[in-house]
Amino acid sequence: MFKKNTVRFIIFFTVVILWMPSVSNAVIPNDVYIAGYAAGALSRDFTLDLSSIVVNNGVITIPDGVLTTKNQAQVLQILSAIPGVIAVELLDPANPPIGKPPLATEDLKVPVSLATTDSVLFPTGLLPTGHLFKPLLADPRWAHFSAAYRNYVGNNLDGNNNGSVSFGETIPFYRATLDQSTVQWETGLQAAVFSDFNLDAESSDLINSDFIASIYSSMRTGKFSAFARIYHQSSHLGDEFLLRTQTDLQRINLSYEGMDLRLSYDLPYGIRIYGGGGGIFHKEPSTIKPWSIQYGVEFNSPWRIHFAKMKPILAVDFKNHEQNSWNTDISARAGVQFENFQIFGRKLQFLLEYFNGNSPTGQFYIDKVEYLGIGAHYHY
Repeated sequence: MFKKNTVRFIIFFTVVILWMPSVSNAVIPNDVYIAGYAAGALSRDFTLDLSSIVVNNGVITIPDGVLTTKNQAQVLQILSAIPGVIAVELLDPANPPIGKPPLATEDLKVPVSLATTDSVLFPTGLLPTGHLFKPLLADPRWAHFSAAYRNYVGNNLDGNNNGSVSFGETIPFYRATLDQSTVQWETGLQAAVFSDFNLDAESSDLINSDFIASIYSSMRTGKFSAFARIYHQSSHLGDEFLLRTQTDLQRINLSYEGMDLRLSYDLPYGIRIYGGGGGIFHKEPSTIKPWSIQYGVEFNSPWRIHFAKMKPILAVDFKNHEQNSWNTDISARAGVQFENFQIFGRKLQFLLEYFNGNSPTGQFYIDKVEYLGIGAHYHY
């Protein structure tokens, strides 16, 4: 006999699976559509004439010399975001890969996909655009801007109806390419604040805020990428929450530094897998056990819903902490991403979410929670 939380998890994904056919009308864009879309976008925004390009199986190939260092990053970002794009290649017609003849302009083939190829390089130098490592969409503690409503099942931190917000960003400071290779690395800053509010309280009391700041380094070569960081996290309870619960709550002065590493690989058809782990040190309380692992899978659809410029997204994140006897924390999100609504290069996502496990809210890490919710997220 299944446990209740297992049943709810199955129901959540049954709903998602039943919902996915509703976007099955989102026909995979064919090569002709992609070529026309790409040529039109580049002509409109960059006055580039690529009307003769041909799309083949969703891969876009751009001859070397067409793009300048100044516009290359923007062009690659626009092309890779076209529905159905699998890859964007920069290719020198005069120096084709071994075994392939030189390309004539009319033979250029542009495949479209959500993954990059070994030929695609991001801009380098100080404060570059783009990110080598893509965000973890279902990670409850990935730095980004978001607002969500969550309904907790059974026992909860404080009230069954909570609001959750996050304010965060990943800022690359410097990026470089290793000599004579497609390996790139970058270093930068990642920081965020995560806050939870009790919507059942008269003044929507602040329950807890977690502050996370880190120095990170990431790398990418083709479809493989990695992200490592040294970070600090501290957790602070809300004053109104403390006043209401001071008789039966013992506050934990939760603060620690840690290191972790995540590896990621982009598969065909918008599928991505990742995994990694880490440990904490200089911790308070000192009894916290240090080790944890994280892994997950994402589906960032190459298909677009035909009546709107948006596409389906599905992500599941798993975490196991030594502190909690290696119990599995499950975070699942599913929804849509709007392709034509961007702010500072961040795309808007509306996602249903499900969580079951030990609370990701710092002060309550020993408590088991379960919730369903819906939220708006901005991701790069």
